[in-house]
Amino acid sequence: MENSTIVNTAFDTDHEVRAQDTICINESHLTHKWYHNIKYILVGILFGIAFVKAEIISWFRIQEMFRLQSFHMFGVIGSAVIVGAVSVWLIKRYNVKTIYGEHIEFHPKKFNKGQIYGGLLFGLGWAMTGACPGPLFAQLGTGATAVIAVILSAIAGTWIYGYFREKLPH
Repeated sequence: MENSTIVNTAFDTDHEVRAQDTICINESHLTHKWYHNIKYILVGILFGIAFVKAEIISWFRIQEMFRLQSFHMFGVIGSAVIVGAVSVWLIKRYNVKTIYGEHIEFHPKKFNKGQIYGGLLFGLGWAMTGACPGPLFAQLGTGATAVIAVILSAIAGTWIYGYFREKLPH
């Protein structure tokens, strides 16, 4: 009896932590055939082409940003923030649903110091490698094979985070 109480308490705590993750809350309950995901591959390829054409996968552009020598990357990031904010506002204002009719929910996120540490670590890695996770595969697709080390490091970092997640400040 006592063990089940411990398990239930651990589960409740885990649920509280996981409930802060958007994917856990807005995960679709629909099932699809395997070929349903092909559209995501196509969008990813188009997104990669846009990254290459906009020069935002360029190591030199990223270094210019961190050295405050060019507005190019700040303009791209700022545009993305504005488009995202307007999109969220439109979704909330007009109660937009997914293409399958599912309701889209937004939940407030509580600020914590772990976000500062994570942001600093992310920025340091971005400055050192000249790559953030979004364009890694686009960089690889352009023939920059040195980015394989960064991809493997990103995968290892994600695994390490997942392993230590419960011990980290959230």
